[in-house]
Amino acid sequence: MEKVDCIVAGAGVVGLAIAREAARRGWETLVLEAADAIGTGTSSRNSEVIHAGIYYPHGSLKARLCVEGRKQLYAYARERGIAHRRCGKLIVATQEGQQATLAEIARKAGTCGVTDLEMLNGEKARALEPALKCTGALLSPSTGIIDSHGLMLSLLGEAEENGAALALNTSVVSARAEPQGIVTRARDATTGEEMEIAAARFFNAAGLGANGLARSIQGLDLRHVPPLHYARGNYFSLAHRPVFSHLIYPVPEPGGLGVHLTLDLDGGMRFGPDVEWIDTIDYRVDPRRAEHFYGEIRKYWPDLADGGLQPAYSGIRPKLAGPGAANADFVVQGPETHGVAGLVNLFGIESPGLTSSLAIAGHAVALTETQAA
Repeated sequence: MEKVDCIVAGAGVVGLAIAREAARRGWETLVLEAADAIGTGTSSRNSEVIHAGIYYPHGSLKARLCVEGRKQLYAYARERGIAHRRCGKLIVATQEGQQATLAEIARKAGTCGVTDLEMLNGEKARALEPALKCTGALLSPSTGIIDSHGLMLSLLGEAEENGAALALNTSVVSARAEPQGIVTRARDATTGEEMEIAAARFFNAAGLGANGLARSIQGLDLRHVPPLHYARGNYFSLAHRPVFSHLIYPVPEPGGLGVHLTLDLDGGMRFGPDVEWIDTIDYRVDPRRAEHFYGEIRKYWPDLADGGLQPAYSGIRPKLAGPGAANADFVVQGPETHGVAGLVNLFGIESPGLTSSLAIAGHAVALTETQAA
């Protein structure tokens, strides 16, 4: 049986960040990825936004790890030359009653360590963005955008520089807790060959597959595996010269942050995500959903012309709470919770997972750091 210090299941941004963190500690690390490339799931199907940490309940993992992760991510992007821009965002009130909501968002964000928000009246907001229609806005200067693929390549490169190895097209069939650690049965999709690998530490960072993978781990009480709900977020693009220099967000809606306007690093505009609850993983975007997008976007950009929106892509959020329920926190579950030595399960890593990735990695690795390598 092969033996390593650490196995990471999943080569998305969080899995790669964990692999980097583990390898830098001198742990022999193996990353297993079922797809034929890194970051093909949630990590590459999002808005590529660096979030400030505004929306999350005080004391939650999302609040703490987003604020920590945002600072770490900006520093890491500068250090490693990853394309990014601190462009800022405006959360806009399009109805008179929403200013009170913005004030409450600012108050709660302050308790979580986001202290640079600025309340603007409609005139000041339009001075920043003349095409904007709003009665007021909340300016977040710490929000930005980043090249998520460039980030993942950098994390992988640094992990490999420190001795980590990546196995693509390799899925985890099952795992079991034994005295020598977590024994993982992995299958090579190309050859069909299966192998067993023992590791002192096993990080389940499989994203949309994390809950199912956890249920296959012998020795883990299934009471510790939460239910999973799929929330598809559809994106539409617009072939138009850039009209805005900031990201534009409406007041949040249940299940998401509303149909917002984000920019890519070339200045192109895209809109989304919406919230569409689905039963199976399906990334198809229904062009008919554009009709809803037009109505939502015109609340803050009334000059959007008919016929401009084109289906772009979609992502699926691994939700731990279903329709109508309050948003759930990240779950980073270590041995102190489930009792399986060396095992860390990461559930519900949706937004702000990209922003929080470096902080999530540090938190997850710390749960096993005191173990003998």
